[in-house]
Amino acid sequence: MDDDETAMSLTRDFINKTPFLNLLSFYNNPLNALSALGNDDLQLVFLDVNMPGLNGIELAQIINGQKKTHRPHIIFISGYERYAIDGYKVNAIDYLLKPVDYEDFARAAFKAKVIIEDASKRVKDTNYIADDFLFLRVEYELIKVYLKNILYIEGFKDYVKIYSTNVNGYIKSLITMKNLEEKLPLHSFIRIHRSFIVSLDKIDSITTNMIRIGKTTIPISPQYKENFKKHVDQWF
Repeated sequence: MDDDETAMSLTRDFINKTPFLNLLSFYNNPLNALSALGNDDLQLVFLDVNMPGLNGIELAQIINGQKKTHRPHIIFISGYERYAIDGYKVNAIDYLLKPVDYEDFARAAFKAKVIIEDASKRVKDTNYIADDFLFLRVEYELIKVYLKNILYIEGFKDYVKIYSTNVNGYIKSLITMKNLEEKLPLHSFIRIHRSFIVSLDKIDSITTNMIRIGKTTIPISPQYKENFKKHVDQWF
């Protein structure tokens, strides 16, 4: 995020050149970028300091104040050395001075990669599943969820949303669908879509390509249809 078009173009080129980075969006006005902060796939933000309307330090404070399972990390790219201390006060991973060469950019990006992967591993290691309940890391605490209360689970890239009868909305935890699916009891839960695991005893109705739980309809993808049919046939 930068209001300097030349610097922004160079940063985009650096991102596209780096194999482990994927550019989701870019902005030259921080106010326009606020909506992007809700994207759960966003893990790293490159920020300038001097920008119109809202400076980079203020935007970093907004990012740090988000109530999310995981917040994006920040790397500053600035033409002003005097803001470096302020940058580190808002937990920036690095503070790069313009003009930035690719070697410094790649070093900072790799540092971010290591931090993000390490944090993800630590969170996954703290998730605990027993016979009738599970403990999942949600932000800074472990939340106990009884398996009998789970309606269905929706999976995203590296986190899940667990919809439960005793929760208003859902619980979001940083664990992959594959990791969670391997630990759930097969007699109680089944995957019917790349993005959905459902509780068998919570299903209210079934059609050829859909199931319904309460007011929610969930698609059955061709990949999982045959296995799901085997479970359904046992009920008749």
